[in-house]
Amino acid sequence: MTATNPRIVTVRQNILKANDHTAAENRATFAAAGVRAINLASSPGAGKTALLERTLRDLAGQVSMAVAVGDLATENDAARLRQHGAQAEQIVTGTICHLDAAMVQAVLPRFDLAGLEVLFLENVGNLVCPSSYDLGEAARAVLISTTEGEDKPLKYPTMFNTADVVVITKMDLADAVGFDRDLCRENIDRARPGVPVIELSSRSGAGLDAWFAFVRGQGA
Repeated sequence: MTATNPRIVTVRQNILKANDHTAAENRATFAAAGVRAINLASSPGAGKTALLERTLRDLAGQVSMAVAVGDLATENDAARLRQHGAQAEQIVTGTICHLDAAMVQAVLPRFDLAGLEVLFLENVGNLVCPSSYDLGEAARAVLISTTEGEDKPLKYPTMFNTADVVVITKMDLADAVGFDRDLCRENIDRARPGVPVIELSSRSGAGLDAWFAFVRGQGA
């Protein structure tokens, strides 16, 4: 086993180096088109698609937006998002538990980037693998829901340490599930000191103004 470890490390380094090269190409493409690409990462069920639905609905006519959706199988999330009048393209990853820069690059020709202001990259539900893969995004938002437990930032520090903003979702359920807001924010700060945190509810609309400001690139 020991003899094979250097080869495994080398292969991984080569994969990430190739990904970073493609991510740089994606970033240049987005910059040339004036598109703000936002990578959304979370565990399954944290509310990424619900937040995107609310964002597409509330900012319709104000910000031109589209979504590239990553899932292991089905086009269910893309179909949900299309109901709000925005273009949503599904990236089916098969057995791969994350989006990578090449997957994103392959789907970009389906979008009229010149006509977009924001492109959301909804990553596969996973707080491990996506942390290692730059997609060429301008910003990375990591979501955690009140129903998941306050210790997620400590269990998955690498994911939270790559965040430009942490979004606590399902705040309307906080009291019902006994969510400890102060402890969660303390754990987020331990994983990523000083990172902006937005607390919101896609259902009630509380906290969405701060999220919309982030989407527009105006800070959290």
